[in-house]
Amino acid sequence: MKPPYRTRIEDVPLEQGLRRDDGWIDMQVQFLIDAGAAGSDQLVVGRTVLPPGARHEAHAHPNCDEFLVVMSGHGEVYTNEGREPSRAGDVIFTPRGNWHGFDNTSDEDVLLFWGWSGAGSLEQAGYAIPGPDDAFDA
Repeated sequence: MKPPYRTRIEDVPLEQGLRRDDGWIDMQVQFLIDAGAAGSDQLVVGRTVLPPGARHEAHAHPNCDEFLVVMSGHGEVYTNEGREPSRAGDVIFTPRGNWHGFDNTSDEDVLLFWGWSGAGSLEQAGYAIPGPDDAFDA
Protein backbone atom coordinates (compact mmCIF):
# COMPACT_ATOMS: atom_id res chain seq x y z
CA MET A 1 0.00 0.00 0.00
CA LYS A 2 1.28 3.47 -0.90
CA PRO A 3 1.48 5.97 1.95
CA PRO A 4 -0.66 9.14 1.90
CA TYR A 5 0.87 12.17 0.20
CA ARG A 6 0.64 15.77 1.32
CA THR A 7 2.21 18.97 0.03
CA ARG A 8 1.61 22.71 0.07
CA ILE A 9 1.02 24.81 -3.03
CA GLU A 10 3.90 27.15 -2.20
CA ASP A 11 6.27 24.16 -2.00
CA VAL A 12 5.47 22.86 -5.51
CA PRO A 13 7.65 24.42 -8.23
CA LEU A 14 6.24 25.78 -11.47
CA GLU A 15 6.49 23.32 -14.35
CA GLN A 16 9.36 24.33 -16.62
CA GLY A 17 9.05 21.95 -19.60
CA LEU A 18 5.82 23.24 -21.17
CA ARG A 19 6.31 24.46 -24.73
CA ARG A 20 4.69 27.50 -26.27
CA ASP A 21 4.62 25.60 -29.60
CA ASP A 22 2.31 23.06 -27.94
CA GLY A 23 -0.14 25.76 -26.83
CA TRP A 24 1.09 26.51 -23.28
CA ILE A 25 1.07 30.33 -23.62
CA ASP A 26 2.40 32.32 -20.61
CA MET A 27 0.83 29.94 -18.08
CA GLN A 28 2.03 29.19 -14.55
CA VAL A 29 1.40 25.46 -14.06
CA GLN A 30 1.97 23.28 -11.01
CA PHE A 31 1.51 19.51 -10.89
CA LEU A 32 0.37 19.14 -7.26
CA ILE A 33 -0.33 15.39 -7.29
CA ASP A 34 1.13 13.10 -9.94
CA ALA A 35 3.19 9.97 -10.45
CA GLY A 36 6.50 11.75 -9.88
CA ALA A 37 5.69 13.49 -6.60
CA ALA A 38 2.97 11.35 -5.06
CA GLY A 39 3.35 8.00 -6.82
CA SER A 40 -0.15 8.40 -8.26
CA ASP A 41 -0.59 6.38 -11.45
CA GLN A 42 -4.29 7.15 -12.12
CA LEU A 43 -4.69 10.75 -10.94
CA VAL A 44 -3.11 14.13 -11.54
CA VAL A 45 -4.21 17.31 -9.76
CA GLY A 46 -2.86 20.65 -10.89
CA ARG A 47 -3.07 24.37 -10.36
CA THR A 48 -2.74 26.95 -13.12
CA VAL A 49 -2.58 30.73 -13.01
CA LEU A 50 -3.23 32.48 -16.31
CA PRO A 51 -2.22 36.16 -16.23
CA PRO A 52 -4.08 38.49 -18.60
CA GLY A 53 -3.52 37.31 -22.18
CA ALA A 54 -2.31 33.84 -21.18
CA ARG A 55 -4.00 30.77 -22.61
CA HIS A 56 -3.87 27.02 -22.96
CA GLU A 57 -4.79 26.48 -26.56
CA ALA A 58 -7.10 23.70 -27.69
CA HIS A 59 -5.76 20.23 -27.01
CA ALA A 60 -7.01 16.74 -26.15
CA HIS A 61 -5.88 13.90 -23.91
CA PRO A 62 -6.60 10.51 -25.51
CA ASN A 63 -5.88 8.52 -22.33
CA CYS A 64 -7.64 10.40 -19.51
CA ASP A 65 -10.66 12.44 -18.53
CA GLU A 66 -10.15 16.00 -17.26
CA PHE A 67 -11.97 18.25 -14.84
CA LEU A 68 -11.47 21.99 -14.49
CA VAL A 69 -12.67 24.35 -11.76
CA VAL A 70 -12.46 28.10 -12.38
CA MET A 71 -11.63 29.46 -8.93
CA SER A 72 -11.31 33.14 -9.83
CA GLY A 73 -11.37 35.37 -12.88
CA HIS A 74 -13.01 34.79 -16.23
CA GLY A 75 -12.24 34.14 -19.86
CA GLU A 76 -13.23 31.65 -22.52
CA VAL A 77 -13.14 27.86 -22.39
CA TYR A 78 -12.52 25.87 -25.55
CA THR A 79 -14.86 22.99 -26.39
CA ASN A 80 -15.34 20.79 -29.44
CA GLU A 81 -17.68 23.49 -30.81
CA GLY A 82 -15.30 26.43 -30.27
CA ARG A 83 -15.23 29.02 -27.47
CA GLU A 84 -17.70 29.68 -24.68
CA PRO A 85 -17.61 32.26 -21.84
CA SER A 86 -16.37 30.88 -18.52
CA ARG A 87 -16.07 32.46 -15.08
CA ALA A 88 -15.34 31.76 -11.42
CA GLY A 89 -17.53 28.95 -10.14
CA ASP A 90 -17.63 26.99 -13.41
CA VAL A 91 -16.89 23.28 -13.11
CA ILE A 92 -16.15 21.59 -16.43
CA PHE A 93 -15.74 17.89 -17.23
CA THR A 94 -14.05 16.89 -20.48
CA PRO A 95 -14.09 13.18 -21.34
CA ARG A 96 -10.93 11.79 -22.93
CA GLY A 97 -10.38 12.66 -26.57
CA ASN A 98 -12.41 15.91 -26.55
CA TRP A 99 -10.89 19.30 -27.38
CA HIS A 100 -10.56 21.73 -24.51
CA GLY A 101 -8.47 24.67 -23.28
CA PHE A 102 -8.79 28.09 -21.65
CA ASP A 103 -8.06 31.67 -22.76
CA ASN A 104 -7.80 34.50 -20.22
CA THR A 105 -9.46 37.31 -22.16
CA SER A 106 -9.79 39.51 -19.04
CA ASP A 107 -7.53 42.04 -17.33
CA GLU A 108 -7.11 39.95 -14.15
CA ASP A 109 -5.49 36.62 -13.32
CA VAL A 110 -7.52 33.45 -13.76
CA LEU A 111 -6.95 30.69 -11.20
CA LEU A 112 -7.79 27.13 -12.26
CA PHE A 113 -7.65 23.84 -10.39
CA TRP A 114 -7.80 20.81 -12.65
CA GLY A 115 -7.17 17.11 -12.73
CA TRP A 116 -6.88 14.02 -14.87
CA SER A 117 -8.44 10.66 -14.12
CA GLY A 118 -6.81 7.65 -15.71
CA ALA A 119 -3.23 8.94 -15.93
CA GLY A 120 -0.46 9.84 -13.51
CA SER A 121 1.53 12.13 -15.79
CA LEU A 122 1.30 14.22 -18.94
CA GLU A 123 3.09 11.46 -20.83
CA GLN A 124 0.48 8.90 -19.72
CA ALA A 125 -2.42 11.30 -20.41
CA GLY A 126 -1.29 11.90 -23.97
CA TYR A 127 -1.38 15.33 -25.53
CA ALA A 128 -2.73 16.17 -28.98
CA ILE A 129 -3.12 19.55 -30.64
CA PRO A 130 -5.55 20.14 -33.53
CA GLY A 131 -4.17 19.50 -36.98
CA PRO A 132 -5.50 20.81 -40.29
CA ASP A 133 -7.93 17.88 -40.61
CA ASP A 134 -9.37 18.13 -37.08
CA ALA A 135 -12.88 19.45 -36.57
CA PHE A 136 -12.02 22.07 -33.95
CA ASP A 137 -12.97 25.66 -34.72
CA ALA A 138 -11.51 28.31 -32.41
